[in-house]
Amino acid sequence: MGHVQRFKDLIRQRVADGDLEELAADLLKAAAVNNGNWTGLWDGVLARLLELPPDARSRVADGLVTQYHSEQAGPIARENALVLLGIVSRDLPPHDRLAAERLSLLDKVSRQHSFWYGARYENLIEAELAAGRPIAPAVVATVRRAVLHAYQNEDLPRTAKKLTEPPLNVGEEWAEQALRDTDAGPAWKALLAHTATATAAKPSAKWDKQAAALIEALDPDHVREAVIRWLVLVGRPRTFELERGQYEPDVNGAYDPYNANALRGLAWLLSLLPPHPDTARTLGALVETSLRKVAGLGPRNPKVANAGVNALARIDSEAALAELARLATRVTYKNTAKLLDTALEARAVALGLSREEIEELAVPAYGLTEIGRAEHQLGEATVVLEVQGSKAVLAWSNASGKPVKSVPAAVRRDHVEELKELKAAVKDIDKMLSAQSERLDRQFLADRTWSYATWRERYLDHPLVGTLARRLLWTVDGTTVGYAEGSLRTATDAPVTDGTEVRLWHPVNHTPTEIVAWRDWLERHGVTQPFKQAHREVYLLTDAERTTGTYSNRFAAHVLRQHQFHSLAAARGWRNKLRLAVDDEAPPPSRDLPRWGLRAEYWIEGDGGADYTDITDSGTFLRLRTDQVRFYPIDAPENWAHCAGGEYRMWLRDGADPVDPLPLTEIPPLVLSEVLRDVDLFVGVASIGNDPTWQDGGPGGRFREYWTSYGFGELNQSAETRRLLLDRLIPRLAIADRCTLEGRFLHVKGDRHTYKIHLGSGNILRTPNDQYLCIVPTSNPSTPQAGYLPYEGDRMLAVILSKAMMLAKDTKITDPTILSQL
Repeated sequence: MGHVQRFKDLIRQRVADGDLEELAADLLKAAAVNNGNWTGLWDGVLARLLELPPDARSRVADGLVTQYHSEQAGPIARENALVLLGIVSRDLPPHDRLAAERLSLLDKVSRQHSFWYGARYENLIEAELAAGRPIAPAVVATVRRAVLHAYQNEDLPRTAKKLTEPPLNVGEEWAEQALRDTDAGPAWKALLAHTATATAAKPSAKWDKQAAALIEALDPDHVREAVIRWLVLVGRPRTFELERGQYEPDVNGAYDPYNANALRGLAWLLSLLPPHPDTARTLGALVETSLRKVAGLGPRNPKVANAGVNALARIDSEAALAELARLATRVTYKNTAKLLDTALEARAVALGLSREEIEELAVPAYGLTEIGRAEHQLGEATVVLEVQGSKAVLAWSNASGKPVKSVPAAVRRDHVEELKELKAAVKDIDKMLSAQSERLDRQFLADRTWSYATWRERYLDHPLVGTLARRLLWTVDGTTVGYAEGSLRTATDAPVTDGTEVRLWHPVNHTPTEIVAWRDWLERHGVTQPFKQAHREVYLLTDAERTTGTYSNRFAAHVLRQHQFHSLAAARGWRNKLRLAVDDEAPPPSRDLPRWGLRAEYWIEGDGGADYTDITDSGTFLRLRTDQVRFYPIDAPENWAHCAGGEYRMWLRDGADPVDPLPLTEIPPLVLSEVLRDVDLFVGVASIGNDPTWQDGGPGGRFREYWTSYGFGELNQSAETRRLLLDRLIPRLAIADRCTLEGRFLHVKGDRHTYKIHLGSGNILRTPNDQYLCIVPTSNPSTPQAGYLPYEGDRMLAVILSKAMMLAKDTKITDPTILSQL
């Protein structure tokens, strides 16, 4: 307050004394005091300055030019001089002082994501406009983004409204393509400008009416083609990078917030056009792209994702419904997932069906005419679209029926649209297969039943879902069946041709003898399951858990990477809140089980080290420590605990009584097994014990004991399952004579050493003296050729087999990092 009044008085005094050039030096001192932030009471100093008559302000401007060129002026002082020069020069006769220097500063501004409105950079813009020069598009983009933070400021938004060109911000590939395309005429520009007005959660009737008129003037098909051409470019790297501050989120990975409104508008536009498969496909991709995580920010732009969901919900087509159903299995962001649920529920109610039924009926055939197969004739060439495992492939043959590896030239030339559709179908099938596999995997806890006829129609005989259903086990009227040789069969291969009620088979309800018999059956018929079913881990109640009574410590005392755990939990249907290194509380990760009236909880706490150094720039704990698993009635009040640790206490409201955790003996075996399997997955994937580079125990060696005990300790249930599988696989390997299974390890005899690969973590010890060998696996290792595998999706199995293949031929290793350890 004292500083501000002093400079106000100084302005009055300098004017009275006629020392207006000296006032320029005083203003730069004021800028040094407020760090160039002319907000709050400092705004009064500028107001006093602008009250001066034009000739007085002109002399101050001359003084600022003199100060700019002073030898004592540094970069910050010169920037402040340029800004103040723009302020005092407002409405003065054109003089264009320091024009080149101002353009240089604006070029610097153009590389920023935004700026604080107190910097008063809008005065640089006004000076350029007064000089009759256009503003560079990159500068326009920065100003538009800065306006979003100009809370109680009127000057910056007023200037921004003058910047009408270009209609979108440059810097994003999709936007620049749209700007090039809409140079064709004013109607296209008007359409693009209208999309940028999409600032609400949903379009109003007025917005739709105006959009429909703009579409009609351009032809709906042309609009669809153009919008899709733009949207497929969304999410690509920026055409030029913006400067990122030390503690700022990754602004180059996020959407431009000004352009994000236009993206919402484009999504709404598509929903007004006649339904088309490309439309649904593009909107689905936009939703997923918009929810991809950005460092320090989270999802790129949930508002755009929500606009994509709302657009799909407004389209009455099979393809749009299929996208909604597919996204419902993949999206974990809470608000968008809720929108998807609402959209599917609305469709279900409209059709008089349950939510589960609408998801089943929403799966399209994608042109498949048989189970997982379709044949097309394109001129003289034949192409077979076939589902092989979890992927769709195209197989081509020429006029003589001879297979060819690539697309025939005549097809590329004469059947462009058909080829485009086939390639799109392959991508759609791959996405839907993954989504349906995840949906089927969740059916265990849903405990669904189907009538035999309905099940055959929606599952076994469905052209797409049938490729998954025929690789799973089911119970028909209590009899377990699998599909082989064209029909349903029992474990003794007796055919089953009819039934009444069908359920998805789960091993927890069957004896070990039955389970082994079905594993043999799958192997005998060469059936690879889309996920673990016959080999699914079963978690039965232990004596220790009977003793503790209401909680399980089976997965306590682990150290997990928090962000990886968070992603896994969301993918498995658990609610979780990231633990921040602040004075805050959070509920434990939990999963609602409505079919059973239960809620499962997994208690955790953040671990940032004694001095809280193990956190991200945004203040999130890098790691967690784990504790108990508990079960409560689904409507019981939530437990809460401090993010950094402490006792969990039930949050009671309105005089509610606390609710005790349920005895584990009262939890249905299927529920207990599936919940503990989720938790085992969290630990098995996110534990720091899996990281081969953590031999030193991480920061300060704090986790050395845990890393050693986990990385080479007792096997968990999934590792035991892996051991049983390896026992059957190893004899078929080319290196079988060099491999033996002993306890927790796969022993591999190389020419240099003998190696022990832990079956849980994949970590390696070598002779002599069990020296640790660090081999970092690739991000997505492929399983070496090991013949038949009974299920898909075990990444650690691929890691172990890849390491075994390499170490068996250790004299052929060329990687210098590995060689230095041998």
